[in-house]
Amino acid sequence: MSLSPQHSPASPPVDGARVAALVRELLVELGEDPDREGLVDTPSRVAQWWKSFLFPDQSATPRCFSEDSIAGQLVLVGGMSVWSLCEHHLLPMHLDVVAGYVPGDEVVGLSKFGRIAERHAGRLQVQERFTRQVADEIKALIGSPDVVVSVRGTHLCMSMRGVRMEAARTTTLQAGGRFESDPVLSQQFLTLSTSTWRNS
Repeated sequence: MSLSPQHSPASPPVDGARVAALVRELLVELGEDPDREGLVDTPSRVAQWWKSFLFPDQSATPRCFSEDSIAGQLVLVGGMSVWSLCEHHLLPMHLDVVAGYVPGDEVVGLSKFGRIAERHAGRLQVQERFTRQVADEIKALIGSPDVVVSVRGTHLCMSMRGVRMEAARTTTLQAGGRFESDPVLSQQFLTLSTSTWRNS
């Protein structure tokens, strides 16, 4: 199965009027009256949501800060929670993200991890690709392969349709550099990330 992205930030803006018209047609096909009080503004609201979801604010630029005596530390950022859409069923998936890296002589501004996760969540996705994309961007940002990203996902395409298993969770892990070759470092990450999920 190909995991190549279907959307990129460079894609053309959403045609709000066209999307609203399509949503109106969908409501009609579902047997609804799009002119009734509760639905009259629904097509435009849905179109606005798609625009904001696919094109989140990207004005903030990730920054790194010089810091002495940090080389070799494990830095772990958890508690990052984002929503995305399963590209197979257009249903939401909730993704809890934990990222770890080993800095050299610079550290990454902590809020930037959340922005990276939000940016890659804001498109039609699969969890496996999302995990890899977040890890790849962090690697490019710090200029090192010593990055690991773990994602725990709740997929409505599994919990509200099909087998309808509400408690089902999917976990993905993308590890590189020392997180692949150093079992102690890898175990430290797994222990800390598991603790982060338990306390969230």
